[in-house]
Formats: sequence, C-alpha cells, structure tokens
Amino acid sequence: MPSQKVLEQKQQLVADLADRITNSVAGVIVDYKGITVEDDTKLRKELRESGVKYTVIKNTLIKRAADKAGLSGMDDMLNGTSAIATSAEDYVAAARILQKFADTHEHFNVKTGYIDNEVITTEKIKSLAKLPSREVLLANVLGAFQAPIASFARAIQAIVDKSGEAPAEAPAEAAEA
Repeated sequence: MPSQKVLEQKQQLVADLADRITNSVAGVIVDYKGITVEDDTKLRKELRESGVKYTVIKNTLIKRAADKAGLSGMDDMLNGTSAIATSAEDYVAAARILQKFADTHEHFNVKTGYIDNEVITTEKIKSLAKLPSREVLLANVLGAFQAPIASFARAIQAIVDKSGEAPAEAPAEAAEA
C-alpha cells in the first residue's frame, strides 16, 4: 500500500497531465523502447524546439488522466512502455516529429493520439505527419493571396511599358484652381 505522500504525488501528476491534455490541441502516445540515450536526447530537443511537451509516464497514470480529460478509447493501446507528447498550438508537430522518428527507428512505435479531445488512429497520425508545418501552410496561403495582386501589378506595368510613356499628371494650374 503506497504511503499517503506518494498517493498525493500521483494524484497531482494525474491532475497536471489531465490539465495538459485538456489544454492541448493534439497529442501522441508512443512506445519508446529500444532507443539510445543519444537518440532520445535528439528527439526531445526537436520536440522542445517545436513547442511539444514530451513525458515518459506510467500507463495507468496516462489512462486516469485521459479519462479525467474526457478521452476514451485509448485503453487497448496503453501497454508496454509509453510516453506522451502534447502540443498546445500546433496540430501536426508532435505527429510529424514522432512519426519521422518511428520510421527511422525499428522499436520506436506510435501507439495512438488525439486531436481536439477525440482519439485518432495511427493511420490518421501518419496522415497528419505528412502535412507540412504551420509556417509552410501559412506561407502557401499568403502566396495564394498575393498571386492575383502581383498579376494585376504586372498587367498594369505591361500597359505602361507598351504605351511608352508614363501616365500624364494634371497640369499645375488646374490643381491650383
């Protein structure tokens, strides 16, 4: 039987993790066995730089935190070694980084995940991982908005160049009157 102090620490850990899950837009749970300390350090650095929180934690604590956060359907996947990665702002960062890492490391596997408090399958995580980063998507959208304006400006410039002269300005005495 655990002591009261240990029990309180675990309850606080579950409450903190449930709050983290609730306040995140996406998360991924992985089986991290079989990776070296060096690989784990590189992975954690990449996740941290992308604003993703990564924690190795017991399955029972993840299950309790997920239940408290309103996520159900993860129980079958919570076995073996588990770590959870959550992102408060970026929907694809955790999936992209962890799936890329899983593709290059034989024993590292993505188990399950969630988006907006809905559990998703590993197939959906793989699909998310293929999406470009938020910055790339924003750049593409901005490029699409700028394209018509740039085309209009080139068309106006072509008309000016074709006529061979700059547009006439109003005579000075007409402006003074």
